[in-house]
Amino acid sequence: MSEEPYPSEHRAIKGTVIDGRYRIIRKIAEGGMATVFEAIDERLSRHVALKMMHMQLIQGAHREQFIERFQREARSSASIANPHIVQVYDTGTWDGVGFLVMEYVHGVNLRYEMNQQGTFSVHETLRILSEILDGLSSAHMAGVVHRDVKPENILINDRGHVQITDFGLAKAASQATLSTTGMLLGTAAYLAPEMIEFNEAVAQGDVYACGIIAYEMLTGAVPFVGDNPVTLIFKHVHSDIEPLSETCPGIDAAVSQFISRLASRQVTDRPKTAQEAFEELQELSASLSAQAQHFQMPARQSSQKPVNQLANQQNRQPALQAPPAQPKDDTALLALDSHTSVLSATGDTPTAHVTQAMPSRSRFRLIAGIVALLLILGASGTSAWWYFLGPGSYLSLPMPTDVSCPANQGCTVKGASWTRYKDMLHQIGIKFSESEEFSDSMPKGSIVSGRPDTVGSHISKRGGSASFVISKGIRQATIPQDILDATTAHGKSPLDALKSAGFSNVKHDANADEYSIDVPEHAAISVVPAPGTTTNHNTSITVVLSKGPKPVSMPNIVGLTKDAAQHQLDEAQLKSSFTQDWSDSVDSGKVISSSEEAGAQLHWGDAVSVVISKGPQMVTVPDVRGKNENDASSILKALGLDVKISAPLGDLTQTVRLQDPDPGQQIRIRDTSGKPTVITLTVV
Repeated sequence: MSEEPYPSEHRAIKGTVIDGRYRIIRKIAEGGMATVFEAIDERLSRHVALKMMHMQLIQGAHREQFIERFQREARSSASIANPHIVQVYDTGTWDGVGFLVMEYVHGVNLRYEMNQQGTFSVHETLRILSEILDGLSSAHMAGVVHRDVKPENILINDRGHVQITDFGLAKAASQATLSTTGMLLGTAAYLAPEMIEFNEAVAQGDVYACGIIAYEMLTGAVPFVGDNPVTLIFKHVHSDIEPLSETCPGIDAAVSQFISRLASRQVTDRPKTAQEAFEELQELSASLSAQAQHFQMPARQSSQKPVNQLANQQNRQPALQAPPAQPKDDTALLALDSHTSVLSATGDTPTAHVTQAMPSRSRFRLIAGIVALLLILGASGTSAWWYFLGPGSYLSLPMPTDVSCPANQGCTVKGASWTRYKDMLHQIGIKFSESEEFSDSMPKGSIVSGRPDTVGSHISKRGGSASFVISKGIRQATIPQDILDATTAHGKSPLDALKSAGFSNVKHDANADEYSIDVPEHAAISVVPAPGTTTNHNTSITVVLSKGPKPVSMPNIVGLTKDAAQHQLDEAQLKSSFTQDWSDSVDSGKVISSSEEAGAQLHWGDAVSVVISKGPQMVTVPDVRGKNENDASSILKALGLDVKISAPLGDLTQTVRLQDPDPGQQIRIRDTSGKPTVITLTVV
């Protein structure tokens, strides 16, 4: 195959060294935005793909937009690390022209494989789809939405694996609309409905494109076809894809349902991200039988192709680096500015031999007829464009009167007064729905969020609408009235009670908790603000909890006076009770013993019983003289005394004549050692 000539605007010819490093070898492809060359990185001695912008784009009316797209491709690709994403090595300018240096991929694009095979088996379709989703999942996790997923941007390297390229349309997921670019860029056959109707670029849009690609691989045709992009995108917005179970009789129902889910018209019915879709695909593949995996539709004689796609030489033959979007392929560049013309795709015009000269009058009539027809078609096309895609197809979200925007930044409706803004929407004719929610940052009655929320966003006149969330102000909450009552449910779990009441800023420092003899452990000692207070849910609520009674050691109170013992027990916050008993060893009024030994580990409020001495027990010695020895002994022993008998003259009569101590004396029943006092009886 002979090489195509280099575009006239490029001075990058074979042998040219770009940026003092990249030597041009040959041209690989030429697209609508750029030309791709094979080059050698002389610094690292490796093959690279060098992508250079067309000069006419740099000098055109949309210069800034195309430069931004080119730079975005470098930023987007460089932020993603995945084997299924074509790597960007370098970027810069040469002779005023922007360039990207990318990984040099040996292989073909998926469009070439689709043209070659016609249809794919379920197994091969799911394998390729899983690698596409794996690459996109890394992009989505990096906050990047590709926005132009199509077979031309899916490379199949010489190892049979997928590598996704052309992140020129990619945009940060946080910047969900394209309204600031002034144009709708994308491939009509793979555009998600929300991108067409609401100009929203979200991760589910990439998932939608994957579903359309999988459908095309399995059936040999895209689900929607049309004579022009306007008709095609109208079908995307207003029609569901035909289930694979109907177009591919015999295909497993689970496969049909999965592809329909990916390509659902409703964005909420699709997986939220490529990662979620990838995980669902893994489960699906594991559940399929071998027969279901090998299912393949016979290739069609003439497959339906995406609108505006021509079977050009680049799609029919292998490519070292898949070409970027070009006017010949199915990428539609639809200007949204009323003064911008829509150019048809370029291509060779077929010619025919004229065997007989046509009369001048006939030629004139023919030419006049052709001109009239072209004018009619042009007018119809312009009207269709104006109504379906141009300014006649949408209303623009107005600028609030009470919101100021930073310079050089997009403006949103957040914070605007809903009462005023609602009147503006009514006047313009934008349909909308509203809901309310509490907001900590937005005053009551202002807009918290909108879909869309960027000023200037387009709302389709054909069924389009906006939705807004309005602030109800800061949510209020009330501190439970019984939160300090430890016998109630709130009092037993005060922290949980405050959270259940709706407070989000409850402050509790365990180091600030206190011991309490009255408040059980884990109950609240104090809550500030006071119980019963109603305030903002994010107000700081300070809670001090009880650690329960404090551990203390039993003081040594034995031998202390009652007052001294009472004082020590009170200091230890122990509950004391006192009794009295006789003691032959402890002086009267002092502690004989306690129910807890000194040093025992107790807690505030524990009970301690204390015995106070009444001193030694006393008795009056009875007069037992003249009584029988045995009777006298019994009387004395009954009093706790001991008896000693003395009979110096014999005890013939056994009668007590003398006693010591004498009758009537007060004596101790026991001595200091606790032994009974001895009474000596003299008998005769």
